[in-house]
Amino acid sequence: MDTEGAEERRKDLRSLEDWALAREIKKTTRKPRPKDRWRKKRTRSLGTEDCLFSRTISVRKDGDVVIGGFFSLFLSVYLSGRTHLEPSKNFIVMQLRPNSYQNVLAFICAVEEINRNPHLLPNISLGYESHNSLHNHGNTLQNVLILHTGQDEIPNYSCGRESKSVALLTGTSLATSAQTGPLLELYKFPQLTYGSFDPILSDNGQFPSLYQMAPKDTSLARGMVSLMLHFSWTWVGLVITEGPKGLQFLSEVRAEMAGNGVCVAFVKIISNDAITYVLHSPQLDFLAGESPAVSVVIIYCDSESLNDINHKIELHALSWRVWVTNSQWHADFTGKNFILDSLHGTLIFANHHEEISGFTRFIQTVNPSKYPEDTFLHQYWYWNFNCLISDSDCALKDCAPNASLARLPAGRFDTALSDASYNIYNAVYAVAHALHAMLLHQVQMQPIGNAERRTFHPWQLHRFLKSIQFNSPVGEQVDVGKNIKLDAEYDILNFWNFPEGLRLKVKVGEFSPRVPQGRQLSLSEELIQWATGNAESPPSVCSESCLPGFRKSPQEGKAVCCFDCTPCSENEIANDTDMEQCVKCLDHQYASSQRDHCIQKTVTFLAYEDPLGKALAGLAVSFTILTAAVLGLFVKHQDTPIVKANNRTLSYTLLISLTFCFLCSLLFIGRPNTATCILRQTTFGVVFTVAVSTVLAKTITVVLAFKVTAPGRRMRQWLITGAPNYIIPICFTIQLILCVVWMGTNPPFIETDAHSEHGHIIIMCNKGSLTAFYCVLGYLGSLALLSFTVAFLARNLPDTFNEAKFLTFSMLVFCSVWVTFLPVYHSTKGKVAVAMEVFSILASSAGLFSCIFFPKCYIILLKSEINSLTGFRDKTHSGRKKPS
Repeated sequence: MDTEGAEERRKDLRSLEDWALAREIKKTTRKPRPKDRWRKKRTRSLGTEDCLFSRTISVRKDGDVVIGGFFSLFLSVYLSGRTHLEPSKNFIVMQLRPNSYQNVLAFICAVEEINRNPHLLPNISLGYESHNSLHNHGNTLQNVLILHTGQDEIPNYSCGRESKSVALLTGTSLATSAQTGPLLELYKFPQLTYGSFDPILSDNGQFPSLYQMAPKDTSLARGMVSLMLHFSWTWVGLVITEGPKGLQFLSEVRAEMAGNGVCVAFVKIISNDAITYVLHSPQLDFLAGESPAVSVVIIYCDSESLNDINHKIELHALSWRVWVTNSQWHADFTGKNFILDSLHGTLIFANHHEEISGFTRFIQTVNPSKYPEDTFLHQYWYWNFNCLISDSDCALKDCAPNASLARLPAGRFDTALSDASYNIYNAVYAVAHALHAMLLHQVQMQPIGNAERRTFHPWQLHRFLKSIQFNSPVGEQVDVGKNIKLDAEYDILNFWNFPEGLRLKVKVGEFSPRVPQGRQLSLSEELIQWATGNAESPPSVCSESCLPGFRKSPQEGKAVCCFDCTPCSENEIANDTDMEQCVKCLDHQYASSQRDHCIQKTVTFLAYEDPLGKALAGLAVSFTILTAAVLGLFVKHQDTPIVKANNRTLSYTLLISLTFCFLCSLLFIGRPNTATCILRQTTFGVVFTVAVSTVLAKTITVVLAFKVTAPGRRMRQWLITGAPNYIIPICFTIQLILCVVWMGTNPPFIETDAHSEHGHIIIMCNKGSLTAFYCVLGYLGSLALLSFTVAFLARNLPDTFNEAKFLTFSMLVFCSVWVTFLPVYHSTKGKVAVAMEVFSILASSAGLFSCIFFPKCYIILLKSEINSLTGFRDKTHSGRKKPS
């Protein structure tokens, strides 16, 4: 009491000037009485009530063996040295904890049930002894000594009754265990705790004589996070009552949240300071400054928590949030009216257990006349049923008719068995079964005929408690041993408090860690009532979910749940919400415009069904037919001067090669395959070499005909023998060799292009060896250039049917087409490039055909008078120049 903190507490306590002020604080939990009775009560002496509240709160019932219990029934502040306050006790009772009385009733109910059971502990009666375990623990050790030694006074020389206690039921407070444990361990006295599981108390080295009735709650954090994930709550606040168990839960829930992508929006540690609680000193809003986006808050309360979190919620009107809490939380059980029903819709994780029908029937029969020694029951009756107190014997009178705990609203007494009460009920049965097993063992070991009274010591129970397993009256298996504890299964309860005062807990789901992952949580969402009043669960996220087509982009310096939504890049998709990374579509797929799914690319090529393919194919066929027609025309008029004068053989060869040039363009249309890819290039190279070499031969023939006319000259002999015609096979052979080398080294092959056109996979022919391809094309270009040069030099030669000018113009068109083709071809992709190649083949072939043969066809068809020997001579004579 010398520290600065102790001095602060003294100052706070001095504000309680006298016992009357303490009593007024105590009255705040009392139900208002009618006006006339209230006046009557005010006129009476305060001493009338004092007789009731000054009675002992310990409850005893004798039996062959006695089970003791410590139950926290009152919230008290220890007042060491404050003797001037009345009554002359070491503490002032400031506020009752009405729901804790259910623990006492469960204790008494179990003892009476066992006493009525002829198959469990026959001929042996159980007794009980309960003490109020105050939060300040100031008299805990004293009560333990009284319970264990059977002495009402300390020190030991003041003898009293003989102790018959065999076990002690306590809560899980480490402070209580630190005081009772070392003392009771000296005698190996069994202790059974009924509060929530504490890993520290399961330490055999430190607490070898202590047994925990509650199952392990190590899966509580996992269950709560599973609920978060089910409703997509990723931005969650944590409110934890201070203490070892609170900090342990904080560590576990943070780890679970981090592993499942749920972020902690804030952490608030609520103090358990008794002075603060009793005096209701001003508290800061424990959610002040937090983002309104935090719609879900996890509240963890331990069984020894003093702090009235409900009161804090009331003071600051923290409504319209979803509170998720454990079964140690008690909602509005002190009769307060909370602002805006702020606790409506709370979700509670309560340990799963069956309802005990015997306890329900027991509650209906409990009354002060049945248990006259139970001081707390008298006080509770006085507070809740408008009783008066007799001045003579301090007895209750004029209580409400048909008074029963079962008729009280849930805010004053909850008939549903709490986790602690259920553990107490099982703890009493565990002691009874251990006693029964020990007595049976003694009977079996005792010699026949020995009628001595059987005696035992509490420490002998350990052997049987460690291995005891039994089925409770509701059929559930109970294991007491420390090494066989299972994880708890949870019922998820929804707290309904609308309209105000309903205070109903409805089971809406379950969580079981004992089933496979993915099926541990089951919910009936249609039963859940939300604090917001909506039918759907409220969102609780730092950032709104990123829709498909967007990826999460973390915000610098913030939690991972706070992010921006960034559109996916080209050809990437996000087909789900809140994707961390976009996924690139496969090569045969492309991203939709929303970038939320991949679409199969369409296979494309220059098909006959395409309008462009149809047009080019139509041109190719038309020119083929036209060329064949001209060939037929020339054959028909082969004896006419114009056909003879232009070398019929070369004309026929050129027309046939041009026919194949037009036809080879069809190899570029349609779905490519290996055969067409090879034929495309070789046919193109060979037939165009024949055509161009034929034009070169015709040009050389014209030059020889007009330049070498003198008799006896050697070049004239070449002309007569048809030497220019050998140019065609020579040029053809060279081109054929180039093609063979090309096909033998790296021939063309099928190739798919999935990137040139969006949404399409282009099937095309790869040239294979580009060197060979350009050699073939370059050789063809060289022949064309040579033909153009020779024709250009012979363009002004005189004669009636001189075709040197037409050959020059035709080669000019041919070279212009292919010179234009090269840059355009390399700047286009896909079927457009193929169409460009087909167009160049058709254009160059058509240029040769039209420039060379249209003038001749014009004469044959329309100027037949000059296409005769007479006409030929007249035109020849008229075309000659007169001598100068």
